[in-house]
Amino acid sequence: MAAAATCGSVAASTGSAVATASKNNVTSFQRRGRRASGTNDSGPRLVSITGTRPSVRNGQLLVSTGLPALDQLLGGGLAVGTVLLIEEDKYNIYSPLLFKYFLAEGIVNGHTLLVASAKEDPANILQELPAPLLDDKCKKEFDEDVYNHKTPESNIKMKIAWRYQLLPKMEQIGPVSSSRFGHYYDASKRMPQELIEASNWHGFFLPEKISSTLKVEPCSLTPGYTKLLQFIQNIIYEEGFDGSNPQKKQRNILRIGIQNLGSPLWGDDICCAENGGNSHSLTKFLYVLRGLLRTSLSACIITMPTHLIQNKAIIARVTTLSDIVVGLESFIGSERETNPLYKDYHGLIHIRQIPRLNNLICDESDVKDLAFKLKRKLFTIEGWRKSLWSFPNLRI
Repeated sequence: MAAAATCGSVAASTGSAVATASKNNVTSFQRRGRRASGTNDSGPRLVSITGTRPSVRNGQLLVSTGLPALDQLLGGGLAVGTVLLIEEDKYNIYSPLLFKYFLAEGIVNGHTLLVASAKEDPANILQELPAPLLDDKCKKEFDEDVYNHKTPESNIKMKIAWRYQLLPKMEQIGPVSSSRFGHYYDASKRMPQELIEASNWHGFFLPEKISSTLKVEPCSLTPGYTKLLQFIQNIIYEEGFDGSNPQKKQRNILRIGIQNLGSPLWGDDICCAENGGNSHSLTKFLYVLRGLLRTSLSACIITMPTHLIQNKAIIARVTTLSDIVVGLESFIGSERETNPLYKDYHGLIHIRQIPRLNNLICDESDVKDLAFKLKRKLFTIEGWRKSLWSFPNLRI
């Protein structure tokens, strides 16, 4: 099928979905939750799905990002039907970790995965997922990390209080229990092979989907984006994640992970020129993708090298079309790497945008001063300005 025809079919088939979602500004699982769960008409109820929970703020169905500290910063988790955009760090060292935590959480909870990449085979990505941690081992890891720091006793108490402020209380449950919301993972170990083999996943590896002899015709989307939208649409409709076509079996969540979107590997030139020929291709892709997500039991995480995009207007449009935007800033190669203020951390994490669902505008996080640290096993998020108490004479 020609690229132009493909582009038109994808946009047409999702046009009604976008219009419906925009009209009500809610995701489909809320509107159809009562019918799908088979309850009476006494009142609306959310669908009961493993690895999900309703938001205490607005009742939206949430899934975990695979990083409990990040879940709390986002208001409890990632809402089903939304897009989480991760702005990659300069050397792309830490953003793949968040990407893999999201996928690992899906495998632990039995969710269906859709992994898309133009750089690495999805099968290889799954082989590198971190292993889930026992809850008691996880708590021990945090305790050891706190007390191994050679700091005054007063500072130790302060660090413990701040560190556990972003962590939910540990529960003494089994090794990997899908009954809890959000798990911890050991970055030094790999996911057991039996868990990966038992999971339901779909891979989209761009070099295998795009032929070198493909005839490219005028279209508002690049061939890579068009093929990916087709692939996502087919999985959503054929496996019953679409809200208008309820699943015959027990309802489940589709976790979509897209790696390095917007890079030249996807055939996009926004990172190569300020005003490239495909300057609107990425934003149109995100618009159609969000229409698919709004009417399905899906959640999506996208990593993007925004630091390479030269046109700031494109970055602004990408932010607008994303529901949640989290930026990672690594200290590697920067002056902060040798700054004593940041000696205990590996980079900063910026919560640039969080969704205010069922409203016309997005919310902004009240927590600004956050840093991350990659220890031997765990990726942690802390408030770095607390360390200023140890350096009262230093200024920022």
